[in-house]
Amino acid sequence: MGGDHLKIQIEVAPQCHGLITTPGATRFYRSEGPVASQAVHARLSAGARLEWLPLESIAYQDCHAENHLKVEVAQGAEFLGWDITALGLPAAQQPFTKGHFLQHIEVPGIWLEKGRLDAQDQRLMDSPLGLAGHRCMGSLFFVAGQAIDRDRKEQALEYLREAARGHTLHACVGVTSPNSRVLLVRVLGPWVEPVMGLMRLLRGVWRQTLWGLEPHTPRIWST
Repeated sequence: MGGDHLKIQIEVAPQCHGLITTPGATRFYRSEGPVASQAVHARLSAGARLEWLPLESIAYQDCHAENHLKVEVAQGAEFLGWDITALGLPAAQQPFTKGHFLQHIEVPGIWLEKGRLDAQDQRLMDSPLGLAGHRCMGSLFFVAGQAIDRDRKEQALEYLREAARGHTLHACVGVTSPNSRVLLVRVLGPWVEPVMGLMRLLRGVWRQTLWGLEPHTPRIWST
């Protein structure tokens, strides 16, 4: 078992606005050795907008998996997306105690996130220096094709911090801007549901703050 590879290519035409989500979780199951991978490559033309909002990726016990996201953003284009990763199914007594998972998020020349999770690395999995026993992690990111106006950036960050303060996971939320073109939120939680709930809330705040659009919910999430 294992060794499957899925590639997704996304092209957004000039001045278009697209929203892409998924009907269910991405699942990386047990492997007998071969690596399974998903690679998403999104290209946004000038003035385009894309929301990339897949449901969570689940790393099952004994998986050997890689999850790649690459985003290219032209001048005037903007990308709003998230990545939510669940390690095992702790609520169903299916822990992630063996296996490897590689996470790669890249905006070429602008921002690179790359981490390898080893289920048997106790310092990473359980130490306060790592995941502190949490088994779900989420990242919400906004990427622009040019430097984000300072006032717009500060307002977007502050509105998100304010929205997160009232949530049960507020102590596990970090909001920052690693460079002039990227806004970033990180969340840790014990399992998927509270992380997903918070990410949906914060995505709505940024949709309204940065684009002046209503924080509507895709219908597929309600089916």
